[in-house]
Amino acid sequence: MLSFLHPYLLFLLLLIPLLAWIRGKSGRSAALQFSSVAILKQMGQVRRHAPGRFLSALRLLALACFIIALARPRLGNEHTEIQASGIDIMLAVDVSGSMKAMDFKLKNKNVDRITAVKDVVAKFIKERPDDRIGLIAFAGKPYLMSPLTLDHDWLLQRLNDVQLGQVQDGTAIGLATASSVERLSKQKAKSKILVLLTDGMNNAGSASPEVAGEAAKSLGIKIYSIGAGTKGYAPYPVKDIWGRTSLRRIKVDIDEKTLQNISEMTGGKYFRATDTDSLEKIYDNINQLEKTKRTVRHFSNYQELYLYPLIAGLTLIALEILLASTRYRRMP
Repeated sequence: MLSFLHPYLLFLLLLIPLLAWIRGKSGRSAALQFSSVAILKQMGQVRRHAPGRFLSALRLLALACFIIALARPRLGNEHTEIQASGIDIMLAVDVSGSMKAMDFKLKNKNVDRITAVKDVVAKFIKERPDDRIGLIAFAGKPYLMSPLTLDHDWLLQRLNDVQLGQVQDGTAIGLATASSVERLSKQKAKSKILVLLTDGMNNAGSASPEVAGEAAKSLGIKIYSIGAGTKGYAPYPVKDIWGRTSLRRIKVDIDEKTLQNISEMTGGKYFRATDTDSLEKIYDNINQLEKTKRTVRHFSNYQELYLYPLIAGLTLIALEILLASTRYRRMP
């Protein structure tokens, strides 16, 4: 990036056209004196460019070069170093069959829970550009969608790939928690958190949520758990034998007590999301609770360029002196 150390000196360039105009009005000093120029006027009306004009132009160009040199042009190479405080976040998202329930809305349109969750989680990821974030999806067992990474574009692509029915059905909350804790335990971040979202009860896997919560507590990992789904009954799409889909109301069962216990024992919090707005507020709340501190430092390296206009100006002056002493020499 080209810049000037003293850019205000460039305003002096505006004086050069003024000097040229003054020089043209006054003309140069006469080599021969005449009592009258009437005879010279009768010699012809064709105007010829005097050599002096060319020499004056060289001097003005040299002056412009000197002004530019005084302004100190330079090429800058700037870069920014960001030092984040280091928060590692593991996102565990329930993809069991119950996430098909149509009790959430996006843009005033009814959508299933997983669609709403993916939309809100994507916003959460975008708001934390300096944190390493990983993603685990789970149903009857957990599976890793993305390890902890700062490449959030890749992470968002993997989030978009999350689909229901990719593994056996069920809700393995304990296994998902244990798998997330294991991933976080291998890192050296100053702060580690797990954001666990589910809409059901632990009914699969060999690990209990309480045991996984104790492991998280011993490793200093906070768990923020979210129970997703309306209270009572929710509309659920069901296909009949002819392939037609209709909505039936199913009971929503979330083990809120267990989720609350594993969150409190690790220093986190439990939230209940009954619609898209409340889900967004929950992730916003977590975003505020776990603020990332960062230090930004700017570095600039400059290559000085003032020698180039300085040499150009001196060259023009030398050329003007040479021409004035030879080809464009004036009579005394």
